Amino acid sequence: MDSLSSAPFPLSLCKISSASLHVIIDTTDPSLPRIVYANRAPTARAGSRGFPLNFRTIYLLFFSPHLCAFIFNSESLYRVLLETINYCHTVPSGLQAELFYVREGVINEYAIKFVVPVPAQVHKLHFTWENLAGRPLPYTMVVDISNPSALSSSLNISQAGEIPVGGLQTWALALHCGPYDAEVDLSLRISVAQNRRNTTTLEVRRKKICLKDKSGYPAPEEVLVAASGSTSGGQIFYAAIGCACAFIAAIFVLVGAYYVRDKKARRHRDPLQESRGLSSACSVERGTGIGPAQTFLSPETPPPPSSVSASSYRRLDDRPSRELHERIQEITVQRCRVRLLSIELEGTFGRVYRGSYHEEGATAPRDVLVKTAAEHASQSQVAMLLREGLALYGLSHPALLTVLGVSIEDRSAPFLLYPRTGYRNMKKFLGPTGRCKVSSEGPPRALTTQEVVEMALQAAKGVQYLHRKRLVHRDLAARNCVVDDDLRVQITDNALARDLFPQDYHCLGDNENRPIKWMAIESLLTKSFTTASDVWAFGVLLWELTTRAQQPYLEVDPFDMAAYLRDGYRLAQPINCPDELFAVMAYCWAMSSDERPTVSQLIVCLQEFHTQLTRYV
Repeated sequence: MDSLSSAPFPLSLCKISSASLHVIIDTTDPSLPRIVYANRAPTARAGSRGFPLNFRTIYLLFFSPHLCAFIFNSESLYRVLLETINYCHTVPSGLQAELFYVREGVINEYAIKFVVPVPAQVHKLHFTWENLAGRPLPYTMVVDISNPSALSSSLNISQAGEIPVGGLQTWALALHCGPYDAEVDLSLRISVAQNRRNTTTLEVRRKKICLKDKSGYPAPEEVLVAASGSTSGGQIFYAAIGCACAFIAAIFVLVGAYYVRDKKARRHRDPLQESRGLSSACSVERGTGIGPAQTFLSPETPPPPSSVSASSYRRLDDRPSRELHERIQEITVQRCRVRLLSIELEGTFGRVYRGSYHEEGATAPRDVLVKTAAEHASQSQVAMLLREGLALYGLSHPALLTVLGVSIEDRSAPFLLYPRTGYRNMKKFLGPTGRCKVSSEGPPRALTTQEVVEMALQAAKGVQYLHRKRLVHRDLAARNCVVDDDLRVQITDNALARDLFPQDYHCLGDNENRPIKWMAIESLLTKSFTTASDVWAFGVLLWELTTRAQQPYLEVDPFDMAAYLRDGYRLAQPINCPDELFAVMAYCWAMSSDERPTVSQLIVCLQEFHTQLTRYV
């Protein structure tokens, strides 16, 4: 809903500072209740005026026949929300779900603007209202339909009249689908006037799914009429039995067809849909949700520099759907325990929030980073967020930042939780607008060579751990690392990296965004990823550390990168970069993957160079 009144809604009214709370709850969709308006208004007193008092007199509640509808007075609802900070309902699957719509008086704007889909099998929307003004209130209703030929509607009350005083009253809006498949937008605008200058307008928006096999027009009643007066009662009985059997058979056929079609659709749908209810049940016994697993990575096409077989390496994209589903079950957390505070990074469809997570049994919440998708993100983008976000799950190393938990709920974007202990994105940290410094106090300054080597060593040890686990990262870069003020480095997964850093990814006509200028030449030519290609990317990461995260190959067109590298060109030596350190980078960019050092060899070289540096400090 875009607005609830012609008068503006002051944000200060959302704060917890008064004695009552007025809420309008929308639960038309059985699987997803929505609070479409919430307002904490001042205590009513003689002569009080203002916009909030419109909702002091009317509580409007929408509900489906599948759900129980609740109306609380302002004091009891205030108490429930203040103590439990949620609105509970039972979804048709039987799972206890708790969804936040108002937390500490702040409105969930996503729920307000959400257009609720109406499934094909639902042909009637029920509404209940109660007039607490003590006198009849005039109202008007208008139904707007985007495609009248595909959908028509009818109300069982008049479109203009008065809301009577006394008790709850229920009315319905019937939806009649046409003879063909369609998705139709409809809106129901309800205007209630307290006086000539105080009219409140509420707009309810829906998207009706119409299927020709499930038309909303009422079927004509079947009436058996005797052909003649001589028709026996037995013939009528057998005819009725035959009609009943035919009807039951038709039901089975329709259910079977629907099941087959739904099963086919599920094969192409996000395999994680089955887990969506798990994060909602606040009675689930889970702690942090971390369990053993193996992840990320791509099988090597040619063998790596070591003698390990290529088939022993795994990639996330090859992981079976069942395994991914099981991993999500292991680390599912309850959405009611997660709180979003502020946006850290934002892209086209992805967002990274600073938030808090209150673990079960903990005395205080812990700080977390939350990766999620915007409400307009596509299903494929959400699925990619989950696949890439679980890439490092189950691994444990000081130089790796792994996912802490995941929360999935129907019709809302998933939350991926990561520990937040002062770390920031390395690319942002190193960049010109970042706060590149070695302590929490003092002005930003350039990194010393010794500090660069120390950071590179930490990242190299993280990559070494991955390779020992038979995993290939495939996207090593500063954007996929985090660093704190003490220059402690951790490697992360690449979830949302394409969206948050679009300038680092390019599509070469194959409909796949890849980090072209961080990729080894064999990865560009044959799309093969090995431990050697990770070493190449590590060399570019080392170059980013010495240049404060400048863009590599800035002057080279992405389509020309393969030819550019094949001709022997590489990144230039950064200013103030020692020859010994640049030699380590150059080794990483050898044309042949067999000629590149392993990560273990790189660690030895960097440690020796670090030892030389410390002798002169």
